[in-house]
Amino acid sequence: MEDCLFCRIARKEIPAKIVYEDEEILAFKDINPVAPVHLLFIPKKHISTFFDLEPGDELVIGRLHRAVVQVAREMGLEEQGFRLVANCQEGGGQLIFHLHYHLIAGRPLQWPPG
Repeated sequence: MEDCLFCRIARKEIPAKIVYEDEEILAFKDINPVAPVHLLFIPKKHISTFFDLEPGDELVIGRLHRAVVQVAREMGLEEQGFRLVANCQEGGGQLIFHLHYHLIAGRPLQWPPG
């Protein structure tokens, strides 16, 4: 999608502090962090919401999860842990309609989240 903020970041049209990148996945620092560690993980392929997943997309979602674990380990989060959040649709808190995960860590996280 041409005007999607995350697609534009993936195409390097908008700068971001990238912490991970491969051919299908991009991870970067959130510009409005809610914790000391707040990263966004996106597939480079535009997928608006979880309801828009197509056959074959399970491969990119699996790669997304593996990237989360790799980055979390590299950041030393394995012992303290992290929260992985995905919002879906407006009622679920989704603001940018490009499937993405928030990795949040670095402070005690309460439950329920909000």
